[in-house]
Amino acid sequence: MRPVSILWFERLFLLSLVLVLVNSVVQYDAFLAQIRSDPALAAMGPGNGFAVGVIAISLLIPLILWYFIARRASVIAKWMLVVLTAFGLLFVNFDPATMFNPARLTSLVVTVLQLAAIALLFRADARAWLSRTDDHAAP
Repeated sequence: MRPVSILWFERLFLLSLVLVLVNSVVQYDAFLAQIRSDPALAAMGPGNGFAVGVIAISLLIPLILWYFIARRASVIAKWMLVVLTAFGLLFVNFDPATMFNPARLTSLVVTVLQLAAIALLFRADARAWLSRTDDHAAP
């Protein structure tokens, strides 16, 4: 049986990914315009497929990490998620002029949810579960 901290990690983290997906769908046209306005990318002529690929990869990597953390009790995946999240924090836009833009607000909510989810991985029950040496498959 998985501990409560892992269950809450899973809920918060998956909720954050659902918000990322919704935000990606809502902001798709703006994202595509941003890609096309970049001179380096415009020369290559990226289109809808490129944008969808970027969105898919940006969701696939966290989903893989979630699976290995929440279902396979992987400490390596936990630390990979911590490092990727810390790196991502360097790019959070705290500009007050754009803070109340719906896309920015959603992004901040996603960041808070992911930080809360990751904090749960450091609770005693989660640490004990992640450090098990027996079968790491979780029901």
